[in-house]
Amino acid sequence: MERKIRWHDYITINIYYFALTARSQTLTPLIIPLLVQAFMGDEIKGAAYGNLRLWSLMIAVLTQGLMGILSDRSTSRFGRRRPFILIGAVSEVVVFIGIGVIAATLDGPTGYWVLFAASILSMLSANTGHAAVQSLIPDIVPEEKHGIFAGVKAFFEVPAPLIFVSFVITRMVEAENLWGALLLLSAIVLVCAAITMFAPEKPIKEMPYDMDWKPILRLVLMTAAFTAIILGSGAVVNFFNRLAAGLPDNRALIMTAAIGVFGMVVAVGLGVWSSVQISLRGEGTGDNASFTWWVINRLAFLVGSTNLASFVLYFLQERFDHLQGAAAAGPTAVLVMFVGVAILISSIPAGWITDKLGRKRVCAFSGVLATLGTIVVIASPDMTVLYVGGLLVGLAIGFFYSASWAIGTTLVPLKESGRYLGIQNLAGAGAGAIGAYIGGPIGDGVGFTVLFGIFALLFLVSTLALFGIKEKAIAISA
Repeated sequence: MERKIRWHDYITINIYYFALTARSQTLTPLIIPLLVQAFMGDEIKGAAYGNLRLWSLMIAVLTQGLMGILSDRSTSRFGRRRPFILIGAVSEVVVFIGIGVIAATLDGPTGYWVLFAASILSMLSANTGHAAVQSLIPDIVPEEKHGIFAGVKAFFEVPAPLIFVSFVITRMVEAENLWGALLLLSAIVLVCAAITMFAPEKPIKEMPYDMDWKPILRLVLMTAAFTAIILGSGAVVNFFNRLAAGLPDNRALIMTAAIGVFGMVVAVGLGVWSSVQISLRGEGTGDNASFTWWVINRLAFLVGSTNLASFVLYFLQERFDHLQGAAAAGPTAVLVMFVGVAILISSIPAGWITDKLGRKRVCAFSGVLATLGTIVVIASPDMTVLYVGGLLVGLAIGFFYSASWAIGTTLVPLKESGRYLGIQNLAGAGAGAIGAYIGGPIGDGVGFTVLFGIFALLFLVSTLALFGIKEKAIAISA
C-alpha cells in the first residue's frame, strides 16, 4: 500500500471476520446441533451432526480454495477481494432465511436432509467472502505490521463476536426465538460487509498470473483426497470402537480414546501432506515444507478448539442432568462468553508479544495452555470450575490466532496469497470435519467427556508440528 496505515484500516480490513464468526458461533454450537437433535433424536445425534459437518466443510475447503484463485486474478474496478465479500454476504442472508423456514415447517429425517442441503449452501456463501477477506492483510499491510494486524484480526474473529453471540443471539435461541436470531445475524453480515467495502484496496490492472486450469483441477483432487482420508480414518476408528464395545468399561474407554487420537492424527497429518502435494507440487513458489507443517499445526489445534465449541452443548447435557434440550443453550453461551472474554484479553496483546518474542514460541505456549484448560473443563465438578477451564482455553486461542496467522502470512508468496491461504482452509474447515465426523460417533458411544480428552491431546500434537516450520526472518523494531 502506497499511503501510510491509518487507524480505520485496522477496522475495515478485519471487520468481516466479526460477521463470519458470529455466523459460525450461532449455527455451529447452537442452532444446527439443536435442530439435528430435534430431527434425528438423541441416540445418533453425534453421528448425524458429524456427517453434516464433514460434507458441508469439505465444500468449504473446495469453495475457499477456488475463490482464492479467482480473487487473485480479479481485475474488477472495485478491487480484487471486495466483490467476493459482498456476493458472499448477500447470498448468506438468503440461506439464513431458508434455515428459518426449515426449522418452522419440517421435522424428522426430511428436516435433517433439507438442513443438510442448507448447510452446504451456507458454506458456499460464507467461504466466498472468507477466501477474499483473508487475503487483505498480505495484499495491503506491510510485513512488519502483520503481527499487530493479526492481533486485531483475532479480536474481530473471536472474542468480539463470541461475547456478542453469548449476550444477545443465544438468549434468542434459548427463548426459541429462532427467527429473531437469524434476522439479527443477517443484519450483522450485511453491515460488516458494507464497512469492508471501505478497505484501502486498489484494483489491479493485469492478472498476476495466466489462467491455468491445473490448480483448479488439483484443488478438486485435493478436496476429494482429503475427504477420502477422513472417511477412511473414520471407518477404521468405528471398526475398532465396535470391537472395544465388548471390553470391560475401563479398557473400552482407553481403547476408544487411543484409536480416536490415532485416527484424528492420521487424518490431520496424511490429509494435509497429500493435499499440499496434490495442490502445489511442482508449481508452488514458497517454502512448501514449512507451509505444510504450518497447516498441520493449525489443523491439529483447531480440531481441538473448533470441536470443543461444536460439541459443548452435548457435553453439558451429558454432564449435568438438568441441562437437557434448549436448556443447555444458556450455559453453553455463558461458557462461550468466558472463552470470548479470555480471547479479548489476550488477542491484541498477543499480536504485540508475537512481534517481540517470536511467533513459534507464542504458538507453542498456546498449545500447552489449551491442553491444560481442556483438562480443567473435563475434570470440573461444577459450572464454576468449568468456566475457569474455558478461560484458560480462551487465553490459548487468543495467543494462537495471532501467532499462527503471523507465521503463515510470511510463508505464502505475495502474488498467490489467495491460493495459498485458500489451501490452508484445510485447517479451518478440515478441523470441524475431522473432529465432528470421527468424534461424533465416539461421543454417541462412550460419551463426550472422552471425546474432549481426545481434543486435549490434539493441542499437544499441534505444538509438536512447530518443529517442522522454518520461519522467514523479519526485522523486529526496537
